[in-house]
Amino acid sequence: SVASLGLQAVTARRLAVDAEHTDQIISATLRVTINVAIGVGLLVAVTTVVLTPALKLDNYWAVILCGATLIPLTVMGAAAGIAQGTARWGSLTAIYLGNGVGRLTGGTIAMVISPTTTSAMIGIAVGSWTPVVAGARMILRHHPVGPPISRRPLVREALLSTHALLAYFALSNMDSLIARNRFDTHESGLYASGLILAKAALFFPQFVSVVVFPDLARATTHHARLRAVSIVGGFGALAVAGTALLPHLALILVGGDKYADITDRLWLFALAGSLLAVVHLLVGDARARHSHGSVFMLWGAVAAVLIAAYTLGVG
Repeated sequence: SVASLGLQAVTARRLAVDAEHTDQIISATLRVTINVAIGVGLLVAVTTVVLTPALKLDNYWAVILCGATLIPLTVMGAAAGIAQGTARWGSLTAIYLGNGVGRLTGGTIAMVISPTTTSAMIGIAVGSWTPVVAGARMILRHHPVGPPISRRPLVREALLSTHALLAYFALSNMDSLIARNRFDTHESGLYASGLILAKAALFFPQFVSVVVFPDLARATTHHARLRAVSIVGGFGALAVAGTALLPHLALILVGGDKYADITDRLWLFALAGSLLAVVHLLVGDARARHSHGSVFMLWGAVAAVLIAAYTLGVG
């Protein structure tokens, strides 16, 4: 996901600020994407020897198949960046829908055939090619004219953008890993159900970040950023208020009555997800402006969470 979103951000930013060289930028992006996709897929597949015991998985195939899934997912990032940077919202919608529907359909069919983790991952890996197919026509219509653009600046910017995203994803996902290892089975399950709501609140306003990203890349003042933060913050306030006023409805969304012990705390998960949505927007704004100093603040926050979890206690 980090590599995919990093390529998407860099591609969208370059296309937004340099529309005169659209075809050359797309050509360079695709050459870089192929190498990154294969590299990421192989890297994740190899880490199964570490991640399988760390995540307490039953066998090695889950992580290996995850690596296979990341190849089309990385290519999807480049396709989404092309659509985003050229304001082709119809194509971008088709890519996003293909990503969700493809994995859901593939995983469901595989589970019907054989209800196992390995089978589900095979179905998801196959379904993950759906957004690539959805964006293929848009990509293939471009033919570079003139001298090719060097891939080196693109790779450098992609690495910087990916680093910022890596820090953000570490911050936004580490609590689930901490809960998995620090809580008992019952408490871990309760926390996992709350995280469903947190992720929903996080992704609720994501379309705002996608639509305003080209404007943020071209902006010379702070007005675009402030407007975007206000919109995302407003959606977050709605999510928190809705959860606080209708906790039992929110409980249905996170798993039902067997998770009733967490009902009164669900609004906190909605608040956490909403705050992370604002942070995600600000990280996106920094990447749009090609400013990467905020990454140190993100890693600082990661360190603070680790210290709090392992020195102040949990529960």
